[in-house]
Amino acid sequence: MPINQPNKHDTPAMETLTAPQPGTAAPDFTAQTTTGKTVHLGDFHGKKLVLYFYPKDDTPGCTVEACGLRDEYQKIREQGAEVLGVSVDSTASHQKFTEKYHLPFPLLADTDKSVSKAYGVLNEKSNTSRRVTFLIDEHGKILKTFQTVKPDQHPQEILDALKGKL
Repeated sequence: MPINQPNKHDTPAMETLTAPQPGTAAPDFTAQTTTGKTVHLGDFHGKKLVLYFYPKDDTPGCTVEACGLRDEYQKIREQGAEVLGVSVDSTASHQKFTEKYHLPFPLLADTDKSVSKAYGVLNEKSNTSRRVTFLIDEHGKILKTFQTVKPDQHPQEILDALKGKL
């Protein structure tokens, strides 16, 4: 087969999602928070941002991760960082999750999946976000990507990264 011709396994309609790499600009986004406020990446200029993606509100692993981040939220802020959680759930679902577990940080409702796609974390099979976290610096560049996240250990990993230990 000639090099430039697609083979029978190529699927032009499928897009390949690639996560941004450390040192590159974080993709801009616009999304609604738990309270219905619209936020953009630029709103966090001058602060570090922990942008964590998770599959679904109020499920076991996602709850462990969110509550761990809640418990370490003040320490994360003391390191000059803010936290945003992102899933494809609705703002109504996020509001219930936030209220049930007293989450002090906003959750982004990525209902159109544009943020998950921009960050290369959309699981096309389940149509949810994969559990991946991006640590973004004060200028909007990716400092670190956590591709393998254990929900119970992740908050400490984030703190270690913010303190320069990872």
